[in-house]
Amino acid sequence: MIPFVREFGFAYGRRDQVSPLIQRVIANNPGPFTFTGTGTYVVGPPEAGSAVAVIDPGPLDPAHLEVLLAAVEGRTVSHVLVTHTHRDHAPLARPFAERTGAVILAARPPAQETHASGGLDEDEDAVFAPDQVLTGGEIIEGDGWTMEAMFTPGHASNHMAFVLREENALFSGDHVMGWATTVVAPPDGNMRDYMASLDAVIARDFATLWPTHGAPVTQPAPFLAAYRAHRLERESQVLARLRAGDRSVAEMVPVLYAVVDQRLWPAASLSVLAHLIKLVEDGAATAEPEPGLRAVFDLA
Repeated sequence: MIPFVREFGFAYGRRDQVSPLIQRVIANNPGPFTFTGTGTYVVGPPEAGSAVAVIDPGPLDPAHLEVLLAAVEGRTVSHVLVTHTHRDHAPLARPFAERTGAVILAARPPAQETHASGGLDEDEDAVFAPDQVLTGGEIIEGDGWTMEAMFTPGHASNHMAFVLREENALFSGDHVMGWATTVVAPPDGNMRDYMASLDAVIARDFATLWPTHGAPVTQPAPFLAAYRAHRLERESQVLARLRAGDRSVAEMVPVLYAVVDQRLWPAASLSVLAHLIKLVEDGAATAEPEPGLRAVFDLA
């Protein structure tokens, strides 16, 4: 079992000092895929006059914009960092940067215009464009803080996490969340990439993970081990459904997610599809005509 953390203290509109160098403000956009809402992080000393970075400004919400501006009042915002271009993370970046004079850094937006997870409240921000494109490995510095861009594709093809070196912490975006497993939604999401990125995060042995949604993960090693084991178990379950004679995503989901709220089955369908695509790539399964929600799958 994954040791999820679903209870933590917060209030909308409040800036919480959650570590010596990190403050968090949560947007009032709760939902089945955003949990309590988008957690925007301000990284840097809380003292007036310091230069800070802001991670994932969030949805296009005027109220949240004003809260963020109040949270950084008296300080300089040097960088706005965006983990990926889903609409609960990226749209407020440009309005916030224009008000603060900051530079926006993110990976290049995906070329794909149609995103399978649009029905899951995870549409792309179609107009987002960073001022500086990150590819991973870049170092971003400010007053007493050093950030490293860590490329973590899988949930999204352009997902970028950020390492705060001074605290050995990772701002994990949607790559790893403390309250639930991450949706991997083809065609932009990719399970093979996700697993490789997860292994890369595990190898870094971070002290804390700060997801964009929910509470921090303060014991990453056992949490990530359980996260990884869950994905591998789900892959085995999908393969078992093929052996049992299921030939479509629609047949598998009611069995594999029988105890899950049916409102979440669209997300579950995309996750199962991501596993099936990986199995096809591995040579363990076949698909006709092409891997997709309506494809017919079989054992290879």
